[in-house]
Amino acid sequence: MKVVQKQKQYLKSITFPKEWRSVPTKITPHICGRIGFPLMIKLPQILHKTEKKAVRKACDWQELQRVLKDFEKIAKKEKLRKHEVLVQEHIKGIELIAGLKKDAAFGHAIMLGLGGIYVELLKDITFRICPITTTDAEQMIDELKSKKILKGVRGLPKANKKELIDTLVALSKVPLKHPEINELDINPLIVNAKGAFAVDVRVLTNKIPL
Repeated sequence: MKVVQKQKQYLKSITFPKEWRSVPTKITPHICGRIGFPLMIKLPQILHKTEKKAVRKACDWQELQRVLKDFEKIAKKEKLRKHEVLVQEHIKGIELIAGLKKDAAFGHAIMLGLGGIYVELLKDITFRICPITTTDAEQMIDELKSKKILKGVRGLPKANKKELIDTLVALSKVPLKHPEINELDINPLIVNAKGAFAVDVRVLTNKIPL
């Protein structure tokens, strides 16, 4: 089973934040300015980024340089021969998790739940067999115990429900073109008034070679 780094090849109909990926020496103030500070800086070759401190926020160019120096140390520790850095737009909103899982009996199922650090803690998730309709997607959202946060409680932005529904429907159709996917996780899928954004994606596939 292989971990896929270039996840966008599977999620062409899903919205991603503005981002730029290359070796650290090619990151320039011009590139960062086009995306706009604050930025999220990641080591995309590392799977468990949070645990290994491979995802950081940089509010200006000076802070970005400090992050890149720290990443150099992490890359050496993880024995990455030639590491790349992902410079990504910082998206504010409600953190959800959405994903796909292949079952031997039922085929692919789509999952939706409260994301971020609350995934394991609250286990507020719901499932459907793929592909789903807009009605199915709306029902999945309504089944979440934490669905009220999507309405903008406690200062959180109100979620664009239509964009979330469209994203779930599009995600559920991915296995039709890519049956080799065993697992796919979008965590977090950040939803705000503008839309739904796949901020971090992990794909496991049994396709050899890619």
